Amino acid sequence: MATLAWSWSAFFEFLVSPYLLEGAWTTVWLSVVSMAIGIGLGLGAALMKMSRHRALRAIAQFYIWLWRGTPLLVQLVIIYAGLPQIGIRFSVVESAIIGLALNEGAYFAEIMRAGILSVDRGQNDAARALGMTFWKMMRIVIMPQATRIIIPPLGNQFLGMLKTSSLVSVISMEELLRHAQQLAQIEFRVLEVYIVAAIYYLLMTSAWGLVQKRIEAQYEKPFGAAMAPPATGAAALDGEMTGGPAR
Repeated sequence: MATLAWSWSAFFEFLVSPYLLEGAWTTVWLSVVSMAIGIGLGLGAALMKMSRHRALRAIAQFYIWLWRGTPLLVQLVIIYAGLPQIGIRFSVVESAIIGLALNEGAYFAEIMRAGILSVDRGQNDAARALGMTFWKMMRIVIMPQATRIIIPPLGNQFLGMLKTSSLVSVISMEELLRHAQQLAQIEFRVLEVYIVAAIYYLLMTSAWGLVQKRIEAQYEKPFGAAMAPPATGAAALDGEMTGGPAR
C-alpha cells in the first residue's frame, strides 16, 4: 500500500535512480526529435498558408485548425489506438513522435508565419527585383531576419513541450512520468517519486532556458539592431547582402 509519510532516504535513492534517469533521457530525446520534425512541418504549413494557391492555404488552415483545436491527449490516443482500426499501425515510439510533432507543428506554423510577415515587405520586393528565386530570397533575406523574431516564442513552445510530452505516458511510452508512475507503484512511495520527477523536469526546463538565452544572444550579434535604426526596403537588403550597414 502506498504511503504519504515522507522518507528522506527514499527521496535521495530516487534522486539518483537509473530508472528515472533513463526516463528523463527519453523525455529529452523524444522532445528534441519531435521539435525538429515539428519545425519542418510548421515551416511548410506557414509557407502554404501564405501561398497564392487557395488549395494549399486551405490544407494548411485545416491542419492548424484541427491540431490546435483538439487536446494532445486525444490526438495521441487516436494515432495509437484509432488508426489501427483502419489498417494504419504505428509503434508506441512512432505514435508519440508523430503526435507531438503534428501538435507542435501547428503552433510552430503560426509562430513562423508571424515571424516571416514581420520582415519588411520592401525587402521582399527588392529581392525579387534583383532576380532572386523564392527559395533563395527566403534563405538569404527573409529567414535570417525572421529567425530572430521566431526564436523566443519557438523556445517557449519547446519549453512547454518538455512538460506536455508527459502525456505520451497514456499510450505506454516509457518516458519520465511513466517511469515515475511505475516506480511509485512498486516502491509504494508516491510523494518522493513524484517530487523527484518534478525536480528532473525543473532541471530540464532550466537547462533549456540557458540554451535558449545563448541562442537568442547569438542571433542578435550579427545585425546589431540595438545600435542602428531599423532599415527598410532595398537599402536594408543592400546592407544585408554587402555585409555593411544599411544607408
